[in-house]
Amino acid sequence: MRNLVIGNLPQNRRSLNWGEYAEDATLVMEEQPTKEKRPLFIEANTMEATLDHLKSDCIIPVFAKDNEATLSHVAFIETVQDAARTFFQGEQIELPDIRVSHVIKGRIPEAIHKPANQLLESDKTIYYERCAFVIEIPTIYETVNGNRLTLTIGGVRAYNHTNLYSKKTAERFKVFIGFTCKVCTNLCVSTDGYLSCLEVTNTNELYRAVLEMFNRYDPAKHIHLMQTLSNTYLTEHQFCQLLGRMRLYQSLPQSQQKAIPRMLLTDSQINNVAKSYIQDENFGSLGSDLSMWKFYNLLTGANKNSYIDSFLDRAYNATEMAIGINAALHGDDKYRWFID
Repeated sequence: MRNLVIGNLPQNRRSLNWGEYAEDATLVMEEQPTKEKRPLFIEANTMEATLDHLKSDCIIPVFAKDNEATLSHVAFIETVQDAARTFFQGEQIELPDIRVSHVIKGRIPEAIHKPANQLLESDKTIYYERCAFVIEIPTIYETVNGNRLTLTIGGVRAYNHTNLYSKKTAERFKVFIGFTCKVCTNLCVSTDGYLSCLEVTNTNELYRAVLEMFNRYDPAKHIHLMQTLSNTYLTEHQFCQLLGRMRLYQSLPQSQQKAIPRMLLTDSQINNVAKSYIQDENFGSLGSDLSMWKFYNLLTGANKNSYIDSFLDRAYNATEMAIGINAALHGDDKYRWFID
């Protein structure tokens, strides 16, 4: 563990300090990138897209008052990809998995008077209001409770978070670095690996901000936090109590909600947590105690049904919930309301 080396890192990168926290980390170098069939990292109302499709078939929205172009989804993805290649030199960087939603349709000026059923493909224009992507680095991984986790970076762009009716201004992005649970592609996002409101005006600013996030992120500490979840269990009674409190939280007056740590899952997602407790072949535990690691994965699994623009916020909140309730089971008061 003390001799672990991860690629050829840039000169100004700090040590990752894996030996201080994680246990028995293993580094395996793969010669060729591979793309395997696996579960989706997000499911709700999304479709798969490729960089070629986004480059060739999609227009780029502009700011209405000065006709200045926005930063495209392609520019966003490729900038984060370039930052990853710089920071993780020598590692295997996989191709991005891209999901898009909320297609905005238009037509070229020459086709403005054509009936819709007579439009040719060349007459149509589209772009996607929302885009999410992940890029795995499979040569950096660890195992937690028998589940392989691979280092993963990614981001979310939602044009509805930027005022396109104004002059050009800073545009908002969400970026993260964390781990993906390979058995289910659930994302594990921590505090130091998440920028929930990154505002930039160009790709140079974006590139620098992503590199700074990589530098701040401590993967060994993140792994250690997830390893601790494997050592604590909820009884079935406590799990049912917790589900009931999560449902109750949504109906509390705002004044009472503010006094309790936030919980972002919707009622339907909480229902999915309950169903997965019974049915999920990897993390279900009907009739037995439920480890907090499995509970965490039930939360992140339910989060796959979030829309793109709320997906990463809820992924991060799942981490907050799992770690907070884990602490409450050991006597901490902050999340005590959920299990009392």
